[in-house]
Amino acid sequence: MNRQPDLQALERLDPARFDTPPILKQLVAAHRRLAEFKGVVATIPNRNILISTLGLQEAKDSSAIENIVTTHDELFRDTTFPDAPNNPAVKEVLRYRQALTVGFEGVRKAGLLTVNQIIAIQAELEQNKAGLRKLPGTALKDGAGRVVYTPPQNPDEIVTLLGQLEHFINDPDASTLDPLIKMALIHHRFESIHPFYDGNGRSGRIINVLYLVQQGLLDIPVLYLSRHIVRSKADYYRLLQSVRDAGNWEDWVLYMLTAIERTALDGIGTIHAMRALMQDLKQRIRAHYRFYSQDLINNLMSHPYTKIDFIRRDLKVSRLTATRYLDQLADGGFLHKQKIGRSNYYVNPPLFRILAGESD
Repeated sequence: MNRQPDLQALERLDPARFDTPPILKQLVAAHRRLAEFKGVVATIPNRNILISTLGLQEAKDSSAIENIVTTHDELFRDTTFPDAPNNPAVKEVLRYRQALTVGFEGVRKAGLLTVNQIIAIQAELEQNKAGLRKLPGTALKDGAGRVVYTPPQNPDEIVTLLGQLEHFINDPDASTLDPLIKMALIHHRFESIHPFYDGNGRSGRIINVLYLVQQGLLDIPVLYLSRHIVRSKADYYRLLQSVRDAGNWEDWVLYMLTAIERTALDGIGTIHAMRALMQDLKQRIRAHYRFYSQDLINNLMSHPYTKIDFIRRDLKVSRLTATRYLDQLADGGFLHKQKIGRSNYYVNPPLFRILAGESD
């Protein structure tokens, strides 16, 4: 059945309705895991390593929810050789990571998450300046092609609703709800306003992690919630619609709190594995090569696929020297040397396995 929007202000939701034993229990678990995750993130001295690698993971999984599918190999090769022909979906995934960066810089500088910032995020995603919807006709359909929900059609209403959402996001006095519950409500409301012609789902998932940063629950946007969502895609869409059809906020909130807990737990494991690999590389490279440096380790951990130009830039050495370093590391079994066209690139297999979720 096609439902018309009933988008009353989120401030009017009774906070007491979320004081159920299942929600309160899951809220505690989500906060505990998220705090642990934030602490583990802080153990990686160079945060750009995590922004570069985990940001790409979030981009890949969030795009997969929209059936924009890529492989890790395609992504890593394209980040190494962006001008080479590649799967068009790869370019979309990489734009997601750039949009996440744009959003993070905006939140970091302003301490706010505004409508204008969200428009800038979507513009980066879609590489256009279409902005907010101004024409009617947008409707959401199920897998059988039936219209199940028609978002607001009037441009003035879209602007008004986004203004209300901006207030709910940024004004701490707008609601007494816990920030994690608020994040779930914000995500649902944004998806129900559906303010853009395209890119609403991905923009909304970027808003999730940026809101956690804005609230001080994360220092950098490296919690990739989309991993849980892509694994439970049917539940995600079913529960989104259940709120619209029946006002079932409780099950939606429970789903999102579970996503936070499980994603944080996955992230903790990933970062522990990356930290262990970093320590192993430091010890073994330092023991065997006089050219060891922390900048070299940072390069190898930031780029699952690295190349001569990356080493030249990061270590400030000549091309000949960068080539010698990488070839010696390949000869020593630290990297695998590969070729694309006339150019070489060097794969860090243990890092690839960690990021791809493969066991050793």
